[in-house]
Amino acid sequence: MPDASALLVIDMQAGLLHGPQAPHDKARLLHNVSHLMMAARARQVPLFFAQHTGPADSPIAAGSTLWQLAAELPLSDSDRCFSKTRPCCFTATPLLSWLQDAGVKRLVIVGMKTEYCVDTTCRAAADLGFEVVLVSDAHSTTDSAVLTAEQIIAHHNTTLAGPFVRLIATKDMFF
Repeated sequence: MPDASALLVIDMQAGLLHGPQAPHDKARLLHNVSHLMMAARARQVPLFFAQHTGPADSPIAAGSTLWQLAAELPLSDSDRCFSKTRPCCFTATPLLSWLQDAGVKRLVIVGMKTEYCVDTTCRAAADLGFEVVLVSDAHSTTDSAVLTAEQIIAHHNTTLAGPFVRLIATKDMFF
């Protein structure tokens, strides 16, 4: 791993991408995340995938169709996937030990949903001592009752940049 980086792909699941409320700029999100996955793989940077898991009777129960990672992603058998039940990818998951075992210092974060799991994981990763990179155009969400998805994304890019993350666009991200 040339630069001690890892790529963390958060909740890029069928139910969030193809559900009743599509994420903002879904085509660009899928393109950018796929591009970053291929770029990381080309440099032998490890990839980790978080899958949000709901209760057994929920639409995103473990193993359900909507819980699966999006079929559009260029997945590989070497990718490591884990389930989570909280917004933070570190809470009650193996992620931290996997990152430590791999000697990761820089965690590049992409995925869904900006104001929940992406935001929470960025803050937690910074608190855990990682250099955190949030790819500004490779995370998304849906409209809320008070803000458009575009506004939510812009707000979180601005709020997280500096104290918690280094903000980088897909075209400028190199492993």
